Amino acid sequence: MHLTNDCRAVSDVLQRVGDKWTVLVVSKLGGGPLRFNELRNTIGGISQKMLTTTLRGLERDGFVTRTVFPTIPPRVDYELTDLGRELLVPVQALGDWALKNIDRVNASRERFDAERGP
Repeated sequence: MHLTNDCRAVSDVLQRVGDKWTVLVVSKLGGGPLRFNELRNTIGGISQKMLTTTLRGLERDGFVTRTVFPTIPPRVDYELTDLGRELLVPVQALGDWALKNIDRVNASRERFDAERGP
């Protein structure tokens, strides 16, 4: 029973931190606070709705804070919390690994696809 609960807990957290948009948002916020549109502009291909959903999930899980400044128009900054900065370590390591190995992965995909045909 204990192992099952541990697996569920780990699975739940990994669903959040293993999502591609989460990885990209956390990576970008690793450089410091950003406004919504700054984030959206630096993350190619993410829709406004998906970025909103991702940021809300990260805020709910304690990885990101949202600060509203009382200006006109209101300014909203997103920033990593201490927990988010801890998450940045494995996220950056995974990103570094992916960049280092992308050629190997692509070569493997090409071999696989060539052996199986279209």
